[in-house]
Amino acid sequence: MDGKHGSKAIGNQHEAVAARYLHSRGVTIIERNVFNRGGEIDLIGRDGDVLVFFEVRYRGRGSLASGAESITPTKQRRLVKAASFYLHRNGLWTIASRIDVIAIAAGDVKKYRIQWIKNAIQA
Repeated sequence: MDGKHGSKAIGNQHEAVAARYLHSRGVTIIERNVFNRGGEIDLIGRDGDVLVFFEVRYRGRGSLASGAESITPTKQRRLVKAASFYLHRNGLWTIASRIDVIAIAAGDVKKYRIQWIKNAIQA
């Protein structure tokens, strides 16, 4: 298995962890790994009446930056563009939406520590 396919499988694993975590908190995941002109959106879900675009970030032990801190201004712009394109393509401009980050880190007691940062990226 080459590095690209291995990292994609690891990314899918962390997205599945995030999806289970969100589901346990009442979020309905409606799409995963959405690719469009703007870029990739890891997860899209509904948190009550709000459509939420989730960026999933994982950082292992010893990483200097947290998952949330690892999102560069360029990545933030891509996420906003991808979310905007999705809203436009699906005629959803009038609904409430936001971009959240699910930061996953290696845990000490449990396998993962998960932090849900709502409205992490402003459009």
